[in-house]
Amino acid sequence: MKVVKNMEENKFVQTDEEVAIHYLRTFSDTAREPFLILDPDLKVVGANESFYKNFQVTKKDTEGQMIYELGNGQWNIPELRKLLEDILPQKKVFNDYEVSHDFPTIGLKIMLLNARKLDDTHQILLAIEDITARKAIEIKLASYTKELEKTVGEKTTELTARIDELEKINKLMIGRELKMAELKDEITELKKQKDA
Repeated sequence: MKVVKNMEENKFVQTDEEVAIHYLRTFSDTAREPFLILDPDLKVVGANESFYKNFQVTKKDTEGQMIYELGNGQWNIPELRKLLEDILPQKKVFNDYEVSHDFPTIGLKIMLLNARKLDDTHQILLAIEDITARKAIEIKLASYTKELEKTVGEKTTELTARIDELEKINKLMIGRELKMAELKDEITELKKQKDA
């Protein structure tokens, strides 16, 4: 930590940048989602415990490294590079950018990235939300919905065919009933003629 001596009061004080970084570290340490704090050159100043745990890396192997060099180049992700080098310098913030990457040690991760460039310190706060499980559920739900729609369509077709068949039988039965009623009337008429 960089400390400056205040000659007037004869004591050591932290610079504004050091205080800001301290607050960033404190904030990120209380968050559940992984965070990285980057300097303007995209070197990792710090990360929270959630980052180390989720991405199975150590503080020693993370801090002071370029983000793209983390985990033997695992974070050298083209989409991330575009976000940090092209979009962030112009807009100072990006939100909810979905990035997928297959990490050699932890497998496929689908992440939502949010970053903000802080004006006073020029530090970058990068939040990483792991949405891998949510995406898997969305895919299963979409597949289930598609299967359900297919099954409902098939059942609807079957029911329509059955209704058509029943309507034909019904018409046939009504036709027979009408014919039987006519025959009954004819028999009654013939009996009347015979008895007369």
